[in-house]
Amino acid sequence: MTSVQIISICVFVGVMALIISERTHRALAALLGASVVIIAGVIPFSASVEAIDFNTLGVLLGMMLFVSVVKASGIFEFIAIEAAKLAKGNPWIIMISFAVITALLSAMLDNVTTVLLIGPMTVMVCMILDLNPVPFFLVEIIFSNIGGTSTLIGDPPNIMIGSASGLSFADFVIYNGPAVVLVSIVTLICFRFMYGRKMQVSDEAKQKVMDLQANKSIKDMALFKISIVMIILVAIAFMLHGKLHLESSVIALSAAVIIMLVSRFNLEEAIKGVEWSTIIFFLGLFIVVGAMEYTGVIGMLAELVFDVTHGNTVLTMIIILWASAILSAFLDNIPFTATVIPIILALQGAGMDVLPLWVALSLGACLGGNGTIIGASANVVLASMSDREGHPITFMKFFKVGFPMMILSVAVCTVYMLVIF
Repeated sequence: MTSVQIISICVFVGVMALIISERTHRALAALLGASVVIIAGVIPFSASVEAIDFNTLGVLLGMMLFVSVVKASGIFEFIAIEAAKLAKGNPWIIMISFAVITALLSAMLDNVTTVLLIGPMTVMVCMILDLNPVPFFLVEIIFSNIGGTSTLIGDPPNIMIGSASGLSFADFVIYNGPAVVLVSIVTLICFRFMYGRKMQVSDEAKQKVMDLQANKSIKDMALFKISIVMIILVAIAFMLHGKLHLESSVIALSAAVIIMLVSRFNLEEAIKGVEWSTIIFFLGLFIVVGAMEYTGVIGMLAELVFDVTHGNTVLTMIIILWASAILSAFLDNIPFTATVIPIILALQGAGMDVLPLWVALSLGACLGGNGTIIGASANVVLASMSDREGHPITFMKFFKVGFPMMILSVAVCTVYMLVIF
């Protein structure tokens, strides 16, 4: 190996170590790594710019701005209250309803935004029913990751995979959708035995839920109506973006601009809803991984995978599925996905059918986030919310539930993929 290859690997490992240690913010760690590979001459500045996936950054920025506007209408609180009332205060039905809402919202929005919106409503309903919110939070964490697996925009790894592979919104729904449905059914059955029979509430508590008025949660009726229309239009646009020959970033950014213009929403307020640290993290990470690709390290890894599997697509698919799931449970699935994407592209160049590999990476990286409390950002957000309510979710408490559920979901996906591929 050449010196620049060794440096690129060391920088990547160093960035990962900083992220895992949590002593340095992951965005700062990624920027540090990007600075080192450029200053050390591992990758020229012009090549580092080319390594940045601006489509992924555009989707993230556009959807963050869009959600920042939409959530100001109170639409998400409205949906949660209506779901609780439809369940007539039955805690198990409420748990299922919140799980389904979380999954559906995570399919169309980023997971962190979804749990930030559903979390407060969960706390409110559990207080009324005098229930421990931890089981609800655990279910919502797991279903946020399951739901995000199903679409192009549901989880950052999918955005990255879609941008690199050319797979459309419809492709993700077609290939990931059935797997997500199967995993959801199996997961709900498990939670039924774990929690469903243990939750009992009084008739008086149920009546308190029925007395809630969803209309009072609407903060801006005009924006509420605009949001409903825009969410439908955006969903349709994402599903048809392949036929429209529009990049997903163009749709996301256009949706953000249009809803702000139509609703006359304050731009400065919308910008406050953008998680700039996430954008910066992606920016730095793309350059760090791009350095490994530029120096030929990624190509060497692809050759290694090809030699081990002897070009067998099914074996490679299974290895990627399980490796991405287990590693994503303990590491951030974003840098892992960014590392594997160039490997799959290199295997494609070697003549391998890579469609099963893209699906395997998507399912593994997204569902792997359910393995531990640090497996996905949404996990940490809801765990912190539970801590504030006096119900801490420790690493081991989550691990005892999340890791077995993750292994079970990947096993289901393995059978599914062996059948369709």
